Amino acid sequence: MKNLNQSGVPQEKILEELSEKLNKDLTYESGKILGSMCTIPHDLGRKLMTTYLEKNLGDPGLFKGTQEIEIETIKMLGSLLNNPKSWGYIVSGGTEGNIVAMRIARNIGRTKIRGGTPEVIIPTSAHASFDKAADLLGIRLVRVNLDQEYRVKPSEVKKAITDKTIAIVGIAGTTSLGTIDPIEELSEIALEKNLYLHIDAAFGGMVIPFLERLGYKLPKFDFRNQGVCSITIDPHKMGLAPIPAGGILFKDRTFILENCFEIPYLAGGTYAHPIILGTRSGAAVIATWAMLKHLGIEGYTRIVKNCMEVTHQLEKGIQQIKNVELATKPVMNIVGITSKELDICQIDQELRKLRWALGKFENLLRIVVMPHVKPQHIQQFLADLEQITKKIK
Repeated sequence: MKNLNQSGVPQEKILEELSEKLNKDLTYESGKILGSMCTIPHDLGRKLMTTYLEKNLGDPGLFKGTQEIEIETIKMLGSLLNNPKSWGYIVSGGTEGNIVAMRIARNIGRTKIRGGTPEVIIPTSAHASFDKAADLLGIRLVRVNLDQEYRVKPSEVKKAITDKTIAIVGIAGTTSLGTIDPIEELSEIALEKNLYLHIDAAFGGMVIPFLERLGYKLPKFDFRNQGVCSITIDPHKMGLAPIPAGGILFKDRTFILENCFEIPYLAGGTYAHPIILGTRSGAAVIATWAMLKHLGIEGYTRIVKNCMEVTHQLEKGIQQIKNVELATKPVMNIVGITSKELDICQIDQELRKLRWALGKFENLLRIVVMPHVKPQHIQQFLADLEQITKKIK
């Protein structure tokens, strides 16, 4: 690492150096980033992000207008998730949202168990953020296997419940394949056993409601289920908001009130909140608010429709290539590729030589068909994939 220079460097020189270094980055515009759950932010969001960089929701008393915008944003997201009375925050992303939910579940649940380590039941498909939550919060994760459609088995969830269980987690749009757990059945279990139910819809939350409007028959994953206590939803994924813009929503404010950190020394006055970060980007909140209002139901439905059309193009193309197959029929704009004959790791390595960047899991490759992925990109990808399968056979 170079030392901090004494006299400063002219802006022109800085920009030249940055250009040289950032040329190493892959770009969404290339269409070759196929494994990311993020995409190019909408132009309006980008503009607002740079305009309001100084807004800090870590001290909302100084930025009351921005705080009101956050409340309105949460109400819009809550309405999308069928509960306009929900309460929550725009956070750094799904990881923070899941950790916050697990902290509140722990605090509520540990009063009900008689000593020992609190347990949270999660599917084996759960995101790594739950491992982080367990490490930070002193909880034990109990992993439950999936069915043939890569969804958690409610019967196995019920069997896993002990007198130390405080919460259940369901996934609406798994990281690997985009599958949706049977949330309605998990809700019934949570109500029967008086357990906290958290839904990780970091990706699916901004996809499933619009698929439903397009006529897709999908499980009810949101606050329509009485047992659901909290939901993670990330506008900086399919919501096209700039990073960082995750969301954590609770059924109502009672989940938050007794689980806040009170910060007394702020210039804007004392502020209490249950989330992890102190300083928070108000600009990201403003941009998210603007995106939700600008695109609306029709705009997001159109975006999801376009992504699904490209997804079906990819799905059909994979089925025509020998020695590779779909891991399962895509539920949303996420496609898994696997093979019984070929080494998936070798396929991934060959694709990366051609600058294709997919998600790599133990026995499959994952493609997320985000808005930056166009039909011509999929056509080229399929051609390259077919050549690779012939090469390494």
